[in-house]
Amino acid sequence: MKLIEIFKSLQGEGRDQGKTTVFIRLAGCNLNCSWCDTQHSHDEGAEIDNDEIIRQVDEYGCKEICITGGEPLLQASELRVLLSRLSRLGHSIEIETNGTIDFGPVQDNATICMDVKCPSSGEQSDLALLRKISSGDSVKFVVGDQKDCQYAAEVIQQHPIRGEIFFSPVAGSDYHGVACYVLDNNLPVRFQVQLHKIIGVR
Repeated sequence: MKLIEIFKSLQGEGRDQGKTTVFIRLAGCNLNCSWCDTQHSHDEGAEIDNDEIIRQVDEYGCKEICITGGEPLLQASELRVLLSRLSRLGHSIEIETNGTIDFGPVQDNATICMDVKCPSSGEQSDLALLRKISSGDSVKFVVGDQKDCQYAAEVIQQHPIRGEIFFSPVAGSDYHGVACYVLDNNLPVRFQVQLHKIIGVR
């Protein structure tokens, strides 16, 4: 697999916010979001086998794993093998995906966090994938302005979503304005800022 890095930190967002988590960041992305905060994930990365990934993960002594990118599902066939092994070792695994690649084949061994791209990102997710979100999965809207909020609200209205829904303002944007939009429109979401950026961990 092509790997960027493996590290331990606090999960900064999503359902496991605040939990100690080992992050496996895979190389490559098929999008180029305007506010991307992990541009280094577009690099080629280093070739690494599953044995070495598992060895490095085991060194942290942590059962919570987040597989992210970039877009980890670009390496779906190799990823499925890794997921199966990590799951058998008792790890709880979440995959962060941009919602452009079918994640159905990996849902047996991992939960999904689908990051639905809003207009300010300059990119677009495949909204048809929302029907595959289960009650144990989640959907995240990274919103930068009122237009993003309106878009996200329309998506929520038009696509029944079984998992938990998060509104996460782009770092440095109008947090108060986004929070007011959620309140004023009674949106069925959890407002959430990126904890790791606030407390200064990676």
